[in-house]
Amino acid sequence: MSSIAPPYHEPLQLTTPLSLHQTLTSFLTVAVHTILYTRALYPPTTFLTTRAYNFPVHQSRHPAVCEWINSAIASIAMLLQKGSVKRIVVPVFSEEGEVMERFMFDVERFPVVGEKERWTEFEARDQAPNHDPAEKLRAGVRRADIEEQLRGTIRRLDYACSKLTPLPENCTYSIAVELRDEPEVEPPIGHPQPWIPSEPSLQTGERGESESIGKDVGGVRSVPVRSVEAGEFVLEAWIEEGRAKFGED
Repeated sequence: MSSIAPPYHEPLQLTTPLSLHQTLTSFLTVAVHTILYTRALYPPTTFLTTRAYNFPVHQSRHPAVCEWINSAIASIAMLLQKGSVKRIVVPVFSEEGEVMERFMFDVERFPVVGEKERWTEFEARDQAPNHDPAEKLRAGVRRADIEEQLRGTIRRLDYACSKLTPLPENCTYSIAVELRDEPEVEPPIGHPQPWIPSEPSLQTGERGESESIGKDVGGVRSVPVRSVEAGEFVLEAWIEEGRAKFGED
């Protein structure tokens, strides 16, 4: 005698830090593919149209590109779980290696917890001023609330990218992280080494060591995308356009 397994249904509430991180990394994957398409970093024919958050999005269909993005996002997930990440950055470089644009995702206000607390549920909160005392309070954040805001963020990112001036040909890109400036945060070193230091112009630090340190941080023009605030899920996204894009040294 056999039976059919019940269908899987995603939980309606995100109740643990790990569930927030998983939702964030899924969003980052969609965002990176969106950037690659809208900024024409690959030919449009190499993308397919799919849906995320009930919104049409583009995804690269090149296996090597998808594998590289998934690997980078998986490495970010490990740092998120350690509470090390302040920002995730997608920088775009000219053929000469100059910083043209940076796509910024600030997660500094995400909860920082120990390894054993990743699965610990958040405390229940009263989400409505006229809450019925007879109704049991539920911990966490409603998935629908977060996904609605993430849908709006992808829509705004798509629109903002379409309004930027075109990039020169043969631009390249990367995925980087900015670490929290706290004593307990350790750089991701070891073997194998998935991360390498960014270019000096994109590092923060004392300018006395080198005039190039931090030269391209902040850019010369900032384009807001959207802020997301849903309980413990707090994210801010914006775009920085670099000096090289406008012919400035």
